[in-house]
Amino acid sequence: MRLCAWYLYGEKHRGYALNPVANFHLQNGSVLWRINWMGDTSPRGIGASCGIMVNYRYFLEETASNSALYLGSKQVRASEQVLALVAQFQQNSKL
Repeated sequence: MRLCAWYLYGEKHRGYALNPVANFHLQNGSVLWRINWMGDTSPRGIGASCGIMVNYRYFLEETASNSALYLGSKQVRASEQVLALVAQFQQNSKL
């Protein structure tokens, strides 16, 4: 879960999210909202993401500003749950 949070939040290509689905949602103004362990237990879900599913949340009044922040400053808006997992990853990582 910590590694997934870091991959979605912290791994970048030219400053933008490395994951193409994350990049799509973030460009459109979403917030990286929740990471769900075993959220997709289908054979495809297990094979593609070890069963982890991610939710992106759109706050309609904030989508334009979130999109501008991401596209301009390359900053990812994320929930406390995701940020806590990122902090745990950073604390325990040797990267």
